[in-house]
Amino acid sequence: MGGGERRERLGRARLLLIFTPELCAADPLESLEAALPHVDVVQVRPKARGAGAGPSEARATHDWAERVLDVCASALVPAPPLVMVNDRVDVARALAERGLDGVHVGDRDTPPGVARELLGPDALIGLSTHDAAQVGAAWDEPVDTLGFGPVFATATKGYGLADAPREAPRVVGPERAWVVAESSEVPVFPIGGIDLTNVDQLERVGRAAVGSAVLGAEDPARAAEAMRALLAGGSAS
Repeated sequence: MGGGERRERLGRARLLLIFTPELCAADPLESLEAALPHVDVVQVRPKARGAGAGPSEARATHDWAERVLDVCASALVPAPPLVMVNDRVDVARALAERGLDGVHVGDRDTPPGVARELLGPDALIGLSTHDAAQVGAAWDEPVDTLGFGPVFATATKGYGLADAPREAPRVVGPERAWVVAESSEVPVFPIGGIDLTNVDQLERVGRAAVGSAVLGAEDPARAAEAMRALLAGGSAS
């Protein structure tokens, strides 16, 4: 798939699923397969195993990404979702020929410019942002999408909680996410603490990145379908 088609599909995307196997209530790949008809982008993000877990983290990301690609290729859906990996530019490069679409990096990971040099012009590159200054700086980077948040308090990374580290980003709220999305030239996916109780507050943005709200649900398919409907201004029923 060429870069133009990837970016066109990304521009139409509503629901991005952060696939963290450890968050699944049931078998991870079965949960993923169930949700796929309602998901536009899958971002593979296994939980890190500590500060010294570089090689093992790369291996886990590589292995899970291969499994995700296989599930997406065999799923009975009109169009398989785009598949990206979190942080690991090396994995994105290694699996490019398998059909992996790109990488999402954080503000402390491989710089987007370096990722672009390594992955080439067709790969998708996403970047995490947490405030207006980071969003403004991202406009000068070769990125195709932004994550912005945390929008709500979340336990996934401690964002917005009372015991969160001092350097953790503050909760930005849905209004600020809408302002950022309106001003951005690339698709913005609000992230952080989004679930069925609050996703309707992001209707004006029309996009969201979610993880446990779908993967940890008793019925991942129904959860993903309901979240997508609410983002589009419909009802969850």
